[in-house]
Amino acid sequence: MTKIDLKKDLKHLYNPPAKVVAAIEAPPMNFLMVDGQGNPNTSQAYAEAVEALYALAYALKFKIKKSKAGVDYAVMPLEGLWWVDDMSQFSVKNKEAWQWTMMIMQPEYVTAALFKETLPEVAKKKNPAALTKIRFERYSEGLSAQIMHIGPYAEEGPTVAKVHDFILQGGHQLRGKHHEIYLGDPRKTAPEKLKTVIRQPFV
Repeated sequence: MTKIDLKKDLKHLYNPPAKVVAAIEAPPMNFLMVDGQGNPNTSQAYAEAVEALYALAYALKFKIKKSKAGVDYAVMPLEGLWWVDDMSQFSVKNKEAWQWTMMIMQPEYVTAALFKETLPEVAKKKNPAALTKIRFERYSEGLSAQIMHIGPYAEEGPTVAKVHDFILQGGHQLRGKHHEIYLGDPRKTAPEKLKTVIRQPFV
């Protein structure tokens, strides 16, 4: 059986340095996605979105593992796109105004057809509240700046500013949505040890 760890294969995307901002080219990739709005710390919709994404992501993993492909891959980490209508007003201090898309990247073995086939199977077994809100979509981010933030989510502000400064001081402009990739589990990891990729597309 072939075992695959895409975080290692895509190290330049999922394990950037923590001391310096790096420019990368993020290729088009497929994701399971759920949209929502509001503070992730208090929103029931956010909790339901995360629950449904993981339920479907693991169902797809085990379905592929049992298939003739004989492939076993690690489920990718949770990722989030965050924005407000006027991104010049985007602030980590005003989370109530945030809009978000929570998502989990899918390997090439997961197709749109397999996604549709697996949805009713998950509904029958677990039926998480946000399951019907999940979509399978290809997302293309392109040229971006990123860095690893180590520490509590609430202390990301200076790290985000560092990424923005890197872009602006290089004569470029921010575009698209603020992107975070959560490499630690806040239920099991001390806040000061949490690792989060902070990414911002630019032109």
